[in-house]
Amino acid sequence: MKYPLLYSIVLLLFMACNTMEETPNTMNEQTQKTEFALAIHGGAGTILKENMTPLLEKQYKAKLTEALQAGHAVLKGGGTAKDAVEQAIVILEDSPLFNAGKGAVFTHDGHNELDASFMDGKNQGAGAVGGVRTVKNPIRAARAVLEKSKHVMLTGAGADQFAKEQGLECLDSSYFYTERRWKSLQSAQRAEDGQSVILSEDDEHDYKFGTVGAVALDKQGNLAAGTSTGGMTNKRYGRIGDSPIIGAGSYANNETCAVSSTGHGEFFMRYLVAYDIAALMEYKEWSLEKAATYVIQKKLKKKGGEGGVIALDKYGNISMPFNTAGMYRGYILPNGELKIGIYGNDDF
Repeated sequence: MKYPLLYSIVLLLFMACNTMEETPNTMNEQTQKTEFALAIHGGAGTILKENMTPLLEKQYKAKLTEALQAGHAVLKGGGTAKDAVEQAIVILEDSPLFNAGKGAVFTHDGHNELDASFMDGKNQGAGAVGGVRTVKNPIRAARAVLEKSKHVMLTGAGADQFAKEQGLECLDSSYFYTERRWKSLQSAQRAEDGQSVILSEDDEHDYKFGTVGAVALDKQGNLAAGTSTGGMTNKRYGRIGDSPIIGAGSYANNETCAVSSTGHGEFFMRYLVAYDIAALMEYKEWSLEKAATYVIQKKLKKKGGEGGVIALDKYGNISMPFNTAGMYRGYILPNGELKIGIYGNDDF
């Protein structure tokens, strides 16, 4: 070779550029455990500022703030990560703004069928419900399965019955009706029938995505994760998405991280997105940010999957990658300082 030194320099520069391109920035990650931490999401999808009124944006931020502060109060008082996750998600489930609980979308047959999962990072205990129709707060039903059942997942009428037997609040299905979600169903069905319909950004978002979730680290060093959803608008045949699937919608392990997912469920199930992040941390010893960003921004995106996650590691580091236009998200620090984001260009 005529110029071996020059060739070596060029090769080294090429390898360095590739490495930088494939490795997310992890400079700000801490390796000493914070006192406690909490992060939440309210769904990812086509969320654009130009389609959001100032009033609606204010309402979303207020509800996310309320959920964060409720979970923070639990953790600050020495409560468990599980309690903090439940408290935060219940507030989001009770709001018609989000596709979970009160704000759940409608199935093709005009019903609301709700899914949720809960996982304890201390012992990898897990509980989930799918297709429930009467449980006011499915996240509480998922936790009840975790703590009071020998099973991991219950579905349909049996899950509703179990929740009722556990003393959880169950309501007539009319409680879940909202005009906004009903109109989204009508639009989706007209489009399905080949009618000329221009789906709003809200309709498009409801059709594919919509989930709420929380991840928490408590003072005892335990992690927990929970996810709740109404699923996809116009879904059929008892379809269940990723939200109640352990390893897809939720995952928690004290040795690695806690994850809650939101997005096109079929892809999150196929690639076990939540567990994949934890596995990269465990087997490759990647940082939380590197693992979460790689799975969402590269691996999932390459496969055509859209969505995002909130993830929290055992030190209290938080990562919130998504590959959609926006994601309702936020976190709160031990001192009560919080950060809320909705759009892709929000500064985090």
